Amino acid sequence: MEEKVVSFQDVVFSYNAVPVLKDVSFSIKGKSFVSIVGPNGGGKTTLLKLMLGLLRPLAGAVTVFGLSPEKARSFVGYMPQYVQFDPHFPVTVFDVVLMGCLRKGMGPGPYGKKDKAVCLDTLRKLEMCDARNRSFGDLSGGQRQRVLVARALATEPRLLLLDEPTSNVDIAVETELFELLHDLSKDITVVVVSHDLGFVSQYVEHVVCVNQRVFVHPTTAITGEMINELYGAHLRMVRHEYLKRGD
Repeated sequence: MEEKVVSFQDVVFSYNAVPVLKDVSFSIKGKSFVSIVGPNGGGKTTLLKLMLGLLRPLAGAVTVFGLSPEKARSFVGYMPQYVQFDPHFPVTVFDVVLMGCLRKGMGPGPYGKKDKAVCLDTLRKLEMCDARNRSFGDLSGGQRQRVLVARALATEPRLLLLDEPTSNVDIAVETELFELLHDLSKDITVVVVSHDLGFVSQYVEHVVCVNQRVFVHPTTAITGEMINELYGAHLRMVRHEYLKRGD
């Protein structure tokens, strides 16, 4: 039987009596790569926060690995949309990734050998190990994004949630990051919020379209009419093609 990693059943949510999600029911299977798309204010980030247990539905139920989101947090890695930091604060790349190992009940003192080994291995996978002793503030935008993904992976999650992970990076960096996430989805479930449906469509298997209500479509089933209905305007989906150097 196919594992349901995330399940929403008749979920309703509002901010200060303003409806955000209405009667939302859908599920996400294990070891898949899914994108959440929709207009600003449509409820994309709210879906992620409900999965994390940072918000609770007014009605309906959300489960993650068959548990409440609060109880499932140890299985989930999360990269938020905005990360504020002082570029002059003396924190290294390795320090940032180690932050992903912080957990409830962790006592004072240094990180353990296992935590450090996991973080080093994660940095290797993201091709950032050589930069582990560099200042985080000295990195390029694309390098910072890789380090933040590594921080989310430091918990060795079974579900990875990323909110706009490619904001403020160029098309080359975006391509490299989505190829990395596509590879990760062979072992874990990856859910990414994105505005660029035309770009993510070449990587993800299913698209969760959200604008108060939610509909899930296979990527191949997305049409111009669906996009127009989702965004409430006449839009065209453009597929970006990027050739690596030497191709």
